Amino acid sequence: MDWMVAASSVAAVVMGLGALFIRMKAAKKPTSARKIILPPLFMSTGALMFLFPMFRVTPLELLEAAAVGCVFSLLLMKTSNFEIRGQDIYLKRSKAFPVILMTLLVIRIIGKLVLSASIDVGQLGGMFFILAFAMILPWRLVMYKKYHTLKQQLPSQPMPITEKTAF
Repeated sequence: MDWMVAASSVAAVVMGLGALFIRMKAAKKPTSARKIILPPLFMSTGALMFLFPMFRVTPLELLEAAAVGCVFSLLLMKTSNFEIRGQDIYLKRSKAFPVILMTLLVIRIIGKLVLSASIDVGQLGGMFFILAFAMILPWRLVMYKKYHTLKQQLPSQPMPITEKTAF
């Protein structure tokens, strides 16, 4: 079982670094509502893990994991802002975001190491999925709201002149 905890911790580090690089790369391109909303939708398919008994959690564990995820999401919400450049909306780079993301990752790994002594690894995996989803969903919803607010402030784009619109 120790190798499972170690392997999942290594996988978490790899995914965390991947998320960091994707986020930094995304700041160079305009964003869209689709880019904000799709990640939690794709992640929600992971809830299928709960079809298997080894991943199921108690109601109290569900509440604990969701509460911690929501608290962590507050940090991500504070560091996710947008700006208008020309006719597009871009995600602002935040110097604090990489530090916060890595800190959350370290807390997650430490929590997993401590909790794996008293909670079954499958159940712990379910709890950390709930924690991650409860962190990402509110964060992305707040990002969407900020994006939508800025989108309404965009100057209206002139209609291109075509044969149909010409007099």
